[in-house]
Amino acid sequence: MTSTKAARIGEEVWKNRVDKVNAELVTLTYGTIVAQLCKDYESNYLEVNKQLEKMGYNIGLRLIEDFLAKSSTGRCANFRETAEMISKVGFKMFLNITPTITNWTTDSKQFSLIFEENPLADFVELPDDGRAQDELWYSSIFCGILKGALEMIQMQVEAHFVSDTLRGNDSTEMRITLIRYIDDEMPPDDE
Repeated sequence: MTSTKAARIGEEVWKNRVDKVNAELVTLTYGTIVAQLCKDYESNYLEVNKQLEKMGYNIGLRLIEDFLAKSSTGRCANFRETAEMISKVGFKMFLNITPTITNWTTDSKQFSLIFEENPLADFVELPDDGRAQDELWYSSIFCGILKGALEMIQMQVEAHFVSDTLRGNDSTEMRITLIRYIDDEMPPDDE
């Protein structure tokens, strides 16, 4: 599938097939969740990152069904096409943003998503305790969502942020690596 076709699908799904939710409501609700996790884990930001990623993973396990039903797309031919679908259809469909795909490795198993805008990070300031700027990845939930959703379609990936404008970086960049394709396995004692 071409990049242009993926963008067209994403735009069409966003306009016609998705129930809209107020972006500020999502942003503020997510901010409250992150703040509560910071409180619950006593500013142990590494643990907060893990919890956000775990929440995202569980969301991704379910979100993929909605994505497949509303986008009516078939199986991607390769990981590059998967990246196009994530950026131009998935993010467009659920958040009305389209991160830029860049920094492919020569083996086409790793790429970056550059977020020009991140609706989760609107109105956000990280805690000023000298540690949050170095330890908290505020949008870690995105990494978990991608891991969970892609696992459901037989792709094991690693996803992590390498930069974030909330930390003072010039851009927000997520790195996604294909670990392996998961083979369909029959449960034990099943014929």
